[in-house]
Amino acid sequence: MTELEAARQGQITEAMRKAAEAEGVSPEFIREGVSRGTIVLIKARQSGQVVAVGEGVRTKVNASIGTSSDLCDLELEKRKARLAEDTGADTLMELSAAGDIDHIRREIIATVSLPVGNVPLYQAFCETLQKYGDPARLDPEYLFELIERQCADGIAFMAIHCGINLFTLERLKAQGYRYGGLVSKGGALMAQWMVKNGRENPLYEQFDRLVEILRKYDTVLSLGNGMRAGAIHDSLDRAQVAELLINCELAERAREAGCQVMVEGPGHVPLDEIETSVKLAKKMSGGAPHYMLGPLPCDVGASQDHITAAVGAALSAWYGADLICYVTPAEHLGLPNEEDVVVGVRAARLAAHIGDAVKLRGRADQRDKAVSKARRDLNWAEHLKHLLFPEEAQRFITERRSVRGKRCSMCGELCALDNAEVVFREFLRGEKL
Repeated sequence: MTELEAARQGQITEAMRKAAEAEGVSPEFIREGVSRGTIVLIKARQSGQVVAVGEGVRTKVNASIGTSSDLCDLELEKRKARLAEDTGADTLMELSAAGDIDHIRREIIATVSLPVGNVPLYQAFCETLQKYGDPARLDPEYLFELIERQCADGIAFMAIHCGINLFTLERLKAQGYRYGGLVSKGGALMAQWMVKNGRENPLYEQFDRLVEILRKYDTVLSLGNGMRAGAIHDSLDRAQVAELLINCELAERAREAGCQVMVEGPGHVPLDEIETSVKLAKKMSGGAPHYMLGPLPCDVGASQDHITAAVGAALSAWYGADLICYVTPAEHLGLPNEEDVVVGVRAARLAAHIGDAVKLRGRADQRDKAVSKARRDLNWAEHLKHLLFPEEAQRFITERRSVRGKRCSMCGELCALDNAEVVFREFLRGEKL
């Protein structure tokens, strides 16, 4: 029985209790959200860890790792996975597209306690290319067998490209292609498969079969964004919206079948369209958790796109996005290294918190209030305790010998807070110094 099926029967499962404790809400709150399909529980079978994603809970952060045909180093990917977890990522996506992918996947799952997701089409097309030299020779039967094998290995959630089909390809053709082209690896390869074979996407055509596999393992279905915009001038074009419409219909079908489901959001979105993007997906999907890929509100930030994405992610979280996929400084340039992973996770966590401080006002922002009071009082130990990145803050203090006595080196004897305390004590409290 899936968490969704249990919730609909009024059962509070152990996973719901764990999620409630982590979020500081009641188990019934989690059960009710799971029952409605507005919360999903992503479970790490290797560790028992549970991550709640959806309405009324903290915005979560996903980190992605994985090999490519140009750089395939399992030990490097394991180090990156551990760093992502240590830096505070909530989930991990293992996106390897080279090497012994079955072995890599199992090793990564065993390396972390986080729930691990993936994109099945990567392995499917990678192995088809290795075997036949042509991605168009992908066998749909092999694809479904592979999905079940990945679920059995412990994959907790899957981004699956169901909504890129013959209808959405026609929309792409009718609008005269795009400024940014197709930027989804799985989406582009599936489009190639459909065009060369003159056939419908088997993941769409046999959607009920797909859902039954995922329901069997209670693997969360993340409806992939194969038509997502890779340029801000392509945002909300007809091809993207057509795929979103199909994905939202499929989300409803998946829930009816008892499968937990999320809907993915686009990659490049100008600031004035982020609210529309999130709310449109939420409305059409019946409030399904929204997994936002970025978004990047400009296209010129390569080498600093962790900052670009943080701007978009903060707004997305505010407007209702539930899971943010990190973006690293290497985005658009190359495979991220270990430092990129750490920087990307930190930027995404900060962005998610900025959104939550508004979206979950009264809960998420209490940490900010505690930090503010500690800063006012120059209470450095209390200050550090409430920061998102206390170790980094302590490193700055130590390396720069910043704190001497009460003050830091930024203002020295002109410290505003120290001098304001004199005003507070003498004039507001009526004490003479």
